[in-house]
Amino acid sequence: MRFENLLTIICLFILNSYGYSQQIESDSLKVNTDSEVSEWRHINRASLDISEVAFVNWNSGGSNSISGLLGIEFQRNFQKDHMVWENRMIIKYGVNKQQEQDFRKTDDNFEVHSRFGFRKDTLSHWYYSANFSFKTQFTNGYNYSKSETQSISKFMAPAYVFLGVGTVYGEHIESFSAYLSPLTLKTTFVLDQTLADAGSFGVRAAEFDSSGNILREGKKSREEIGILITSSFESELIENISLRNLVSFYTDYLNDFGNIDIDWEVVLDFKVNSFVRATLGSHLKYDNDIKIATLVNDAGETKYSGAKVQWKQLFGIGALIDF
Repeated sequence: MRFENLLTIICLFILNSYGYSQQIESDSLKVNTDSEVSEWRHINRASLDISEVAFVNWNSGGSNSISGLLGIEFQRNFQKDHMVWENRMIIKYGVNKQQEQDFRKTDDNFEVHSRFGFRKDTLSHWYYSANFSFKTQFTNGYNYSKSETQSISKFMAPAYVFLGVGTVYGEHIESFSAYLSPLTLKTTFVLDQTLADAGSFGVRAAEFDSSGNILREGKKSREEIGILITSSFESELIENISLRNLVSFYTDYLNDFGNIDIDWEVVLDFKVNSFVRATLGSHLKYDNDIKIATLVNDAGETKYSGAKVQWKQLFGIGALIDF
């Protein structure tokens, strides 16, 4: 028998004689368990979808084009016993290039969401909750069918902040949840003075005299207090095909109560392998405060009609990487 083995047996015998062996084993197990189990769930995800069309002597005609959509998502979710805390940041930016045109934006989105929930016991599926969200865009937006120089939106124009308290139901909250907030503060920011003066996105417009001089500048923010209902659902329909459904409804108590703002997004992901996937999505919006620009006259003034349903459809094939 080797000397090291003999020494180990002697040490264990001595410790066991004084009752330390069980304590050491228990402490060691506790340390290992704590180090292996974490209440935090981390998700880092990047995607790039590209589509391209090219023509050479094509007798039916056509225009060469290429488009790309970059998406980045970070999640930091904590869940333990009575408490859940979910944090998500989403970045999307897409462009399109046709042979006779400059690059045009097809998607532009920056979102931050945070939700904290607390339940009375581990058997309940209802959480008392506080919810925060922020949305804006990165670059100027244009209605290309009307004008390529007169912007209709910019960074922080608009930007939306939701802050509310309420309750969340979620038996498996990571895959399905429904949130009800009877007290939600919605703040709309329009930090570009030109857009604020035009009364864009529901802020108070500027006042002018008969000569067109500004008597009072447009307000750069608007506050509303209302009720917010949201729901999120994620599920694998069949192998390699998953569905994500996000929907929210908001109505203001003080202004046009019952006139509901809708934001509904449905995305189907088709997984080809660990990296390649196809995406089919639909995004529908309606906000009574967003008036549609219909005309830009020679003086650079934008005319607005009433609110309309906004809809965006996308289909792309690309790469998805978790890191």
